[in-house]
Amino acid sequence: MAKKLGPPIFLGVFTVLAIVLLTGGASDDKDALRQTFQVDAVYYDTGHVEISFFDKSQKTTHVVMEILGMDESFQKTFSDSEFIEIVPFSNEPKYGWAIHPIVLEIDHLEFGHIQLKTEIHTLDQPLPSVIYSRP
Repeated sequence: MAKKLGPPIFLGVFTVLAIVLLTGGASDDKDALRQTFQVDAVYYDTGHVEISFFDKSQKTTHVVMEILGMDESFQKTFSDSEFIEIVPFSNEPKYGWAIHPIVLEIDHLEFGHIQLKTEIHTLDQPLPSVIYSRP
């Protein structure tokens, strides 16, 4: 007896379309965010992390930067479109830098409230990806 393949194929196509639509699909407005914001966090063997932020549009009004995963949470507020912050870190974490993501909560005149998330890396590592979101 032959099985009907219509419903499983329809469900698969529907699932793929739903994922594309929910994640923004091809009309991803995150390209504008990628072109506007630069963020980097570099660990130096001297025992510190240098975190830099730059808004090419100069329309950022407020930034709250937080380093997650620390024994005592690090948080600092800025009211400018660019900054460089030096944060002491005694050594590289045993389980890698992914356990200490850098999260920026940004208020922007054009984009509204957005969030950026990246990871710390050493100079010899490639730049990690930046996750852009609008809550």
